[in-house]
Amino acid sequence: MKKVYNLWLLLALLAVVACNGDDANDTIIDEEVVASPGSADFSNYVSLGNSLTAGFADGALFIQGQEGSFPYILSEQFALAGGGEFKIPLMNDNLGGVLLGGQQILENRLVLAQTSNGLLPSRIPGSPTTDITNVLAGPFNNMGVPGAKSFHLLAPGFGNVANVSLGKANPYFVRFASSPNSTVLQDAIAQNPTFFSLWIGNNDVLGYALSGGTGIDQTGNLDPTTYGPNDITDGNVFASVYNTLLAALTGTGAKGVVANIPDVFTIPFFTTVPNNALVLDASQAASLTGFFQAFSGIFTQGLIQQNVPPQQAVQIASQYAFTFSAGPNRFLISVPATQTNPLGLRQMASDELLLLTIDQNALRTQGYGSVAITPAVLQVLGILQGGGTPTAEQAQLVLAAANPIKDKDALDTDELQTIANATAQYNATIQALAQQFDLAFVDAKAAQLQVLNGGIPFDGGVMKQPLVSGGTFSLDGIHPTPRGYALVANAFIRAINTKYGSTLPEVKLINFNTLILP
Repeated sequence: MKKVYNLWLLLALLAVVACNGDDANDTIIDEEVVASPGSADFSNYVSLGNSLTAGFADGALFIQGQEGSFPYILSEQFALAGGGEFKIPLMNDNLGGVLLGGQQILENRLVLAQTSNGLLPSRIPGSPTTDITNVLAGPFNNMGVPGAKSFHLLAPGFGNVANVSLGKANPYFVRFASSPNSTVLQDAIAQNPTFFSLWIGNNDVLGYALSGGTGIDQTGNLDPTTYGPNDITDGNVFASVYNTLLAALTGTGAKGVVANIPDVFTIPFFTTVPNNALVLDASQAASLTGFFQAFSGIFTQGLIQQNVPPQQAVQIASQYAFTFSAGPNRFLISVPATQTNPLGLRQMASDELLLLTIDQNALRTQGYGSVAITPAVLQVLGILQGGGTPTAEQAQLVLAAANPIKDKDALDTDELQTIANATAQYNATIQALAQQFDLAFVDAKAAQLQVLNGGIPFDGGVMKQPLVSGGTFSLDGIHPTPRGYALVANAFIRAINTKYGSTLPEVKLINFNTLILP
């Protein structure tokens, strides 16, 4: 009864256009700029944060990504103005998978690969060699830990391998923590940094978004040790943690730069799959409309049999008489059942979002997001069309055929507002504390909105939003490409130059790839 755009195929074709042919990310420096540190001291730079700081891309952490991280790019520019060595806890290979005692616990990275359905993002084959039980000898300047929330940077045992199976430790930090019970902040401070970057907070709300809002908004709960992985961090907890981080980092006399949090629902993970990809011809639209007219009628009779007044029953059931037209139509979505919407079913609103991980095959072939028709359902519809009355069991088959998109695969209006509220609170904290501690500030939220709304021009083109073809985001739809990380680095450089009077040159985006090839 419908077809859905095969987005992956389209994106894969566009990748040929978007991908830069260079094999390396060579930093090109503006020869007219004489680099100077201004009032900053870049001799010992330490970066703290999450996956965005570590150089995560294409759904994994691997050597090429780490060496293209924005802190690494910054360190190369800092070196022109007195910066020192920048050590990274490098993975063992470019596969990106992670082992625990020889057993793989994290998947390999995504690449564009030829499949039976064409060129599609697939996990690169191979046996990874990075085992987290092989602890590296530090210290390391890049303290970015993929998956870390703000409060994790203060959590003892976050690098204890014994806690990994309990969900209380991070496999990436296990590899380079100075001791099982040291914290990320402690290991950073122990290096006596002269300059730092801190970009943290995305994961405090991102897990909730990636789960389709199935986590809990923990506003009012001040104990983060009780939070689940998909929960939203309380704003006061975030503020307390962020203040602690900056007080410790600046307490050594270090200067630094911080960044706020983009609206996570503006990244391609949430904007790639359209919510109106239920494309119908006129006949299909009429059939689907007819189905839901029957659906509404059956539910009306069911309510009346439960002693609901007929007029009220008709009013309640009428909301399920969805209408469809030729062309794009919005999918059906599950929402919490209420007295006014007892089936917890409606069509998506224009601003609601589908996750990139939704089963697109189910959307195309199994009626996911509309109706799952079976021979038994068709038989009941035939009875209705002939003027007959189905049995209660047959009527239930029709009601059960509605196949709305599950909560885990979408973000509805309420969930989007919850995310926006938390993000706004975090960002207010970040900006206020940046001013209080006299630090450089990067407005990452504004930059992402610029990418979303038309793009950011550079000498070789425009950095745009669309997955693959836009050149900004990697195949996971969350993390930047090498060129995207260079864009981030330039934003940090501008903020640093403005705050400290330094003259660090920006890097040339054209010299950074948009995809990392196998």
